[in-house]
Amino acid sequence: MTDVRSTFLRAVIAADAAACGAGGAGLAFAAPVLAGPLGLSPAFTQPVGLFLLGYAALLAVMAARPALPRKAVWGLVAFNLVWAVESVGVIVLGWVEPTALGVVLIVGQAAAAAVVADLQYLILRRARRAALATV
Repeated sequence: MTDVRSTFLRAVIAADAAACGAGGAGLAFAAPVLAGPLGLSPAFTQPVGLFLLGYAALLAVMAARPALPRKAVWGLVAFNLVWAVESVGVIVLGWVEPTALGVVLIVGQAAAAAVVADLQYLILRRARRAALATV
């Protein structure tokens, strides 16, 4: 019961990889262009974008595997939840002062991360129940 075999989980991770890759590329390479409309400085968005590109690569590798270690998937759940909380936190704590469009982008991606975490959690629960049923 250490590995999870789920086509749906792999699809969720692949979709997350694609979204992180696209968002990361935009934040990393179009930061000066996005600074005005989003109200976020390139000094903030470029490192976030570069991180997302690396994370997207990791997710793509994971999505290509037929089975995923349960602990690794729990790590993804935790990471997505922390990302969602921290995303909202940067606004609430005043670390950034985005425009209305910037707030929509930050809150929207935080909500997406929470949805991905929830899907991964539900898949883990279902996989666990299925494994226990075969015992």
